[in-house]
Amino acid sequence: MKRIFHSVILFTCLWSTANAQDTKACACCTENHRAFDFWLGEWDVRNEQGAVQGTNSIVSLQDGCVMQENWKGASGSNGTSYNFFDSADDTWNQVWIDNSGNVLKLKGNLNAEGAMVMSSELVQNPDGDDYFHQISWTPHEDGSVTQLWVTLNKSGEIASTLFKGRYGKK
Repeated sequence: MKRIFHSVILFTCLWSTANAQDTKACACCTENHRAFDFWLGEWDVRNEQGAVQGTNSIVSLQDGCVMQENWKGASGSNGTSYNFFDSADDTWNQVWIDNSGNVLKLKGNLNAEGAMVMSSELVQNPDGDDYFHQISWTPHEDGSVTQLWVTLNKSGEIASTLFKGRYGKK
């Protein structure tokens, strides 16, 4: 009887440990956490005329809980972003920092068409005009991704396009 009791205790401990490890190992394995995986990879980025704008390396870190972007622009600009799904508010978030000291914080989600769309909070330019930054990443059937960065006025209308690039796998 003691042997059975000890076996049950041992099995329960092993099972609990295995389940805890499975949960911990897969903390970011939900569909929401994987929604932006289409952007992972090594990319050449070109403008609409086909000229190279730069390269981008998007890698998964922290057991799939974080995506890190490493941009190298053809004109010498460089930057890094960290992208993550925040289950507390069910949003994707990006924090971008570049070699000019610029910081951009975005929040959003997939839209109905399957594009990731993130926007900043309201910011003000030196002239006192209020606007939002909005970046969208649209995956295509051929595996490429279009990134579009625009500013929006307070009414949500596009005020300017800051960047448009087509990501092609290296």
